[in-house]
Amino acid sequence: MARYETVIGVEVHAQLKTESKIFCGCSTRFGVAPNENVCPVCSGMPGVLPVLNATVVEYAAKMGLATGCTVNPISVFARKNYFYPDLPKGYQTSQFEQPICEHGHVDIVVDGTAKRIGITRIHMEEDAGKNIHSAADNASYVDLNRACVPLIEIVSEPDMRSPEEVVAYLKALRAILVYLDICDGNMEEGSFRCDANVSLRPVGQRQFGTRAEIKNINSFRHVLKAIEYEVERQADRLDDGLPVIQETRLYDATKNSTASMRGKEEAHDYRYFPDPDLVPVRLDAATLARWESELPELPEARRARFVRQYGLSDYDAEVLTAERDMAAYFEACAAAGADPKTASNWMQSELLRELNQAAIPISQTRLSAANLAGLIKLIDAGEISGKIAKQIFPELFAQGLDPAAYVRQKGLSQISDSNALESAVEAVLAANPAEVEAFRGGKTKLMGFFVGQIMKATKGQANPGLVNELLRQKLG
Repeated sequence: MARYETVIGVEVHAQLKTESKIFCGCSTRFGVAPNENVCPVCSGMPGVLPVLNATVVEYAAKMGLATGCTVNPISVFARKNYFYPDLPKGYQTSQFEQPICEHGHVDIVVDGTAKRIGITRIHMEEDAGKNIHSAADNASYVDLNRACVPLIEIVSEPDMRSPEEVVAYLKALRAILVYLDICDGNMEEGSFRCDANVSLRPVGQRQFGTRAEIKNINSFRHVLKAIEYEVERQADRLDDGLPVIQETRLYDATKNSTASMRGKEEAHDYRYFPDPDLVPVRLDAATLARWESELPELPEARRARFVRQYGLSDYDAEVLTAERDMAAYFEACAAAGADPKTASNWMQSELLRELNQAAIPISQTRLSAANLAGLIKLIDAGEISGKIAKQIFPELFAQGLDPAAYVRQKGLSQISDSNALESAVEAVLAANPAEVEAFRGGKTKLMGFFVGQIMKATKGQANPGLVNELLRQKLG
């Protein structure tokens, strides 16, 4: 029986998909040379003034609306004061007492159990720069390309009780952001980052334990592993009669461990105060109503519709709706005439395998949804077997080819002429008299052997159903 209950809250930083930064006109493009996307505003030069990017406000509000938050008609920017080399102004422009969104939620399902995770707040802020440490040069450098890039920070309630719940929450949150098309959700590039606050308390105790914050988690798998390690570390300390220290810890994926980085700050340590250079953000009811009307069908609603409309299982619907482009591809495939369940199976097996091997998202595939539907319809019509379809799929995927034209060109059409197949069946039976005698003596499992031999003789093009029918006729 568990001695401790795990309590987890998560802070997510999502980079917004704007062309320019939050307080200046510099580009937000990723991967350019260090300090290329920099100006006097985002480099913190004295005397400059910020100008708020209106699209950032719209995107933040839409995320709030999509997660059931109250979008405040007035929100205020604040200065979060701390020193770090990648923070040239000596403070981060963020929001504190009056954020743009508050009191929302995200629903998750883990092991068949539904749970609602509260969202405390969503606020707008700017990103900091990036320190680059060079062992070769024995020096550290600062790249300010990321400084002033627009973020929203989404702060959850401490409602999660396991690493699996955290991963489910993060996946749900990421899916909403991507469906809204306000964040690309790329964890490797840092546009979807999370910090987890983990604490333990004796089972039955209401008061929370001392928490440790885990940073530097850049994949869902690492989130799971980092929290599992931290829970075990804290439990060991408590078992040994040692206190858990409130601190920030970094996760090392290579060692699968967390290590102390610094003491954990409280809000008062940052000396927040309203930013005198930015006026309060005011939103009227008409603007909020228009933004709400522009929200797309969100993952949870689309998942329920896939189950209802296409007869998919909850699992299949969840996989297909996890990514907006994946869901759109599936619907296009079904609209092109493919059986929905068959399309789902092909997408989750053959298509996902090829996408993973090519390391590309489904939006970049050359195989159109119409062509996948065409391949499925060839199988259903008996023109090719499922085995042949799987054999040719990698080339269809790589080249984006029309399946029907490819099958005709390669002469792969399934043999469904009973006269043509009858001679192949008779030839196989004549070549295997001992097996024929054994089958007639009761070893009916040899049917698979005969089918295999005929498929081999016809290079896999024989209609399996017709082959089985002819064999039953010939073998009595």
